[in-house]
Amino acid sequence: MNFKSIIFSVFLIFAFARTVSGQIKTPPTHTKITPEHAAQVDSIFIDTDKPNHPGAALGIFKDGKIIYAKGYGYANLEYDIPISSTSVFRIASTSKQFTAACIVLLAQQEKLSLDTTLDTFFPAFPSYAKTITVRHLLNHTSGIRDYLTLASLSGLGDEDFYTDQDVMKWLTNQEELNFNPGDEHLYSNSGYWLLGQIVQKVTKTSMADYAMNEIFKPLGMNNTHFHNDYTSIVKNRASGYYPTQEGGFQISMTTLNMIGDGGIFTTIEDLKKWDDAYYDSKILTRDFWKTMTTTTILNDGTPNEYASGLSVSVYNGHKIIQHGGAFVGFRAQKFQFPDDHFTVVVLANRGDANPNDLASRVTDLFLDPIEIPANNEGTDTAVSNNAFAKAKSIQLPISDLKKLEGSYWNADSKTSRNLTLVNDTLVYDRGRGRVTKMEPVSKNAFRWIGPDIPIILTLDNPNTPSSFTLEIPGQGVFNYQKYEPITQLTSEQIERYEGDYYSKELDVTYTFKKEDNGLTLYINGEPLAPMEPIMKDRFNVAGYIVFDFTKDQQEFRASAGRVQNLHFIKK
Repeated sequence: MNFKSIIFSVFLIFAFARTVSGQIKTPPTHTKITPEHAAQVDSIFIDTDKPNHPGAALGIFKDGKIIYAKGYGYANLEYDIPISSTSVFRIASTSKQFTAACIVLLAQQEKLSLDTTLDTFFPAFPSYAKTITVRHLLNHTSGIRDYLTLASLSGLGDEDFYTDQDVMKWLTNQEELNFNPGDEHLYSNSGYWLLGQIVQKVTKTSMADYAMNEIFKPLGMNNTHFHNDYTSIVKNRASGYYPTQEGGFQISMTTLNMIGDGGIFTTIEDLKKWDDAYYDSKILTRDFWKTMTTTTILNDGTPNEYASGLSVSVYNGHKIIQHGGAFVGFRAQKFQFPDDHFTVVVLANRGDANPNDLASRVTDLFLDPIEIPANNEGTDTAVSNNAFAKAKSIQLPISDLKKLEGSYWNADSKTSRNLTLVNDTLVYDRGRGRVTKMEPVSKNAFRWIGPDIPIILTLDNPNTPSSFTLEIPGQGVFNYQKYEPITQLTSEQIERYEGDYYSKELDVTYTFKKEDNGLTLYINGEPLAPMEPIMKDRFNVAGYIVFDFTKDQQEFRASAGRVQNLHFIKK
């Protein structure tokens, strides 16, 4: 059973603000970069540009010109076809901006309103649809559970086939939302899939056709389309791959036809035309782009950096409009710096690629950081942490660091984190081998060692900590409370949780069996993984799904990132 889609659906995209010393930094104004620049760019992709390896395509745009475009590695390993700027890639969630564009165009054409509620289009939804607007869907503030995560929780993996009808059934069966619309921002592929269905409802045609006629053809994006038929032939298509444990690669594609949350196939050269449209109002107006890039405010007044299929924030002092994507064997990232008229695009056909990091490193070759004025501190998370980014690290006695160790729980995201001491360094442990070293900047504040964005962990009390906050620019502030973990259950305790539990919302049965002095989870009769106790009546499985049982063990709620509090009842 493949739960890879659960793991990859957890997606926090950071714009890493890495400072590269000793590099040429003058943004070019001509149509080509210098050989020195080219060599520096190519060195970033040295691990990608290998024989018999999939790789990536890179595009660098400046002042309306492609100043550098190159392919690294192979688009197809079976025929040894190299990647080029005309190779066609699936760009996964980077597609969302094109779905949003269709919606915004329809609003401009007065064929829908961004304030129309979901029940207007889909009366089969529960009553909460009356409180969800099109704008909520655009901004990921609807609270609707993510359908890719629901598919995974029902036992389906990347290689399994299901239809739009299946997705609609899953969504209309959900009796609850993750949260009240507008209260929070939580990335949801369901929202953008629904936007695609709304386009179809309003236009009486598929969104693939509407986008082709209203966006791609007018802009001359001749190698771009919404791929809503997996059997159709695509010229110059790059195949998707994923590394194997043996050191080779296997094909990683999909048979799914869903579009909206993803589904765009495109090239570096076509994305240059889309980039040009931002500056040229002949086809897409300034009002269109203003709507596309206007961020929102949550119900409590908290700023939300997500706009319409685009994230708008600050990178090293530069305004950035960006979005990444990850699905099966494809990864993508597009950084646009509108005030600099500068853009970096990376499209990859290997599931272990990190285009965000690659795009960041390329960007740092061309754009110098802009100093943030001190009197602006506090205007957003990135700025408020600016002092921590520059602060010198200090030395703390091991005895002081030892006091900070322990397990901490976030009730909102239902995630457990550990602080541990490794030699003389405090380590932030997210599980599944994901650890980050931290350096102290005060007795109770620590800065992540790794990405140069100022991620800060602050403990409430350096002597007897009971909680900490994790502040991540562009993501928010996360609060964790200390708790005493349960590491082992007695045989009698284990037996209380055994049995079959059914979810009406997913039409799936979870079975818990006593095996090897613990519990093992089965989904529809297929084994998944052992259950790990966290605390009383709370378990974790596969390093991701959290189960909260009632005191009598007759019910539980399952949460997995973009799906919260799914209800199960014991049979």
